[in-house]
Amino acid sequence: MRHNSTRGGRGARRSAPTAADRGWDESLYEEQSPRRREGSLGSVGPGAQAVRRAVGQDVPQDSPHGIPQHGPPDGGDAGQDRNKNVVEEKGRRRRPRRKRRVLRWFVIILALLILGTAGAGYLYYRHLNGNLGKDELNLGDQKLDKSDPNAAGQTPMNILLLGSDSRASKENVKLGGSKGDRERPPLADVQMLLHVSADRSNMSVISVPRDTRTTIPKCTDPDDGKVYPETTDRINTSLQHGGPGCTVATWEEMTGIPVDHFMMIDFAGVVSMADAVGGVPVCVNNNVNDPRSKLKLKKGSSTIQGEQALSWLRTRHGFGDGTDIGRAKAQHMYMNSMVRQLKSGTKLTDPGKLRGLAEAATKALTVDKNIGTVKKLYDLGNDLKRVPTKRITMTTMPWEYAEGGAYVVPKEGDADQVFSLMRRDVALDGKDKKKPEAEKSPEPTEPSQPKANIPVRVMNGTGTSLQRPVDGRAGAIAALLTRKGFSQAASDSTLKSQADSTITYASEQQKGDALAVAKSVGIPERLVKHSSAVDRVTLVIGTDWREGEIYPKGDKDGKSGGEEDDKTPDSADALNGNDKKACMKVNPNYTW
Repeated sequence: MRHNSTRGGRGARRSAPTAADRGWDESLYEEQSPRRREGSLGSVGPGAQAVRRAVGQDVPQDSPHGIPQHGPPDGGDAGQDRNKNVVEEKGRRRRPRRKRRVLRWFVIILALLILGTAGAGYLYYRHLNGNLGKDELNLGDQKLDKSDPNAAGQTPMNILLLGSDSRASKENVKLGGSKGDRERPPLADVQMLLHVSADRSNMSVISVPRDTRTTIPKCTDPDDGKVYPETTDRINTSLQHGGPGCTVATWEEMTGIPVDHFMMIDFAGVVSMADAVGGVPVCVNNNVNDPRSKLKLKKGSSTIQGEQALSWLRTRHGFGDGTDIGRAKAQHMYMNSMVRQLKSGTKLTDPGKLRGLAEAATKALTVDKNIGTVKKLYDLGNDLKRVPTKRITMTTMPWEYAEGGAYVVPKEGDADQVFSLMRRDVALDGKDKKKPEAEKSPEPTEPSQPKANIPVRVMNGTGTSLQRPVDGRAGAIAALLTRKGFSQAASDSTLKSQADSTITYASEQQKGDALAVAKSVGIPERLVKHSSAVDRVTLVIGTDWREGEIYPKGDKDGKSGGEEDDKTPDSADALNGNDKKACMKVNPNYTW
């Protein structure tokens, strides 16, 4: 991931450490490498959807996020060159791909939020449906079970937003350059998991650096039947293992979070939306000049649009330490600002322009088959727009360098904590409140009946795409419960796939019964939940408890479930959607 931050030109200073000095290795993304990933616009994918859904009105507003980023290996550099001269599409300009990636996922998120505001053009949706690309959701051998609904029957939703650096079309080659990559399978350089809480009160987003090294499970291409064996590689290469469905499988394996939908967009869809909003406020703490991305702004606040917006989303060298990490932060700020603009009532009123944007966006978007119509995307947008801006939290997966900076890996402990919060539907902003009904009629904490009369279902959820389920696991724990007095405990042979062991109960009167079961096997109270999906106390043994009779006690799991369990690590670098004072720190090497 080492990037030559010295290649750049005017305005570049060397008084401060460069990305290369910090161990960021860009060698794999040099022009000669077939892996150039910098120009990916994955982040724009979701935005494109939004555009299509909002064909009637707000879609254009999402465009800023979807601004195509031609970011190649350098991330910020390439994007700049491509922005300058789309014509200069020669292989050397591949670097801009990274920048595009950034733009893509911005567009995606914004688009999703905006979808709900669109009201006109429904009839036109029928035509747009034919433009949408559809693909299988998950190409892995074993999928995670969907999240269980809460007591009110509401279910959380997880959407994977992807930005592809595909050069498969003439337009994408023009925007992304690198003609030599036209036949190369695309990379998913922008990846963000958007989690919407079950009650739709909050939204949390986790972005993952494209060079995160992780396990890519065995995947089968649905088109030609080709089988891609399990491997360990950078997460952005997962798209080359059969399509976006393998990236979904990789995320489920890495995080233990079930993915309900995916949305992926390419360069072309991003560019068409660049000027739609008419300007997005951003802030820098110093004058910034990055010749590679063509970003040049004065210290303080500025309103950017068009190519300036593209430059902001693409620049890598201009912010932070010159790596993709700083660029992700800039993208978060831009996205939040865009959402605030859209929520404030900004609208596109030119029907002709709106229609053109919708056409381009739908042609550039690929979604899973379950949301493969504009109507479904529109409904999804309506659902997402219920989340208030102040409850939107943008984060980056806690990470650390590995192999001298050649790539990054999830930071032990902190990354697991963030993934666990999402799995348990806990808001990353730390502002979850107790439900009013719980205050009015507290649930009992003592068993409602003798242990021998409490029906208990035990299920085996220890299997994953990389691990076979532990044979007889449910029967073994059911037998243990029987010895402890729960004579009606019985195993259910239905296999599940679940990261966290949980105990759920059907009614408030059963809470005490569920807690008694939890206490008997050492499961902390925070893993005991009220769910409308069960009819009795149900224990699912997750991948965190593959052996032993008593639930393993660790630094976190051994706790009884206090505030500390629900705290988002500082390393996630959380940014609130309502933070209007956020300002990007400029790389000292790129000031003027």
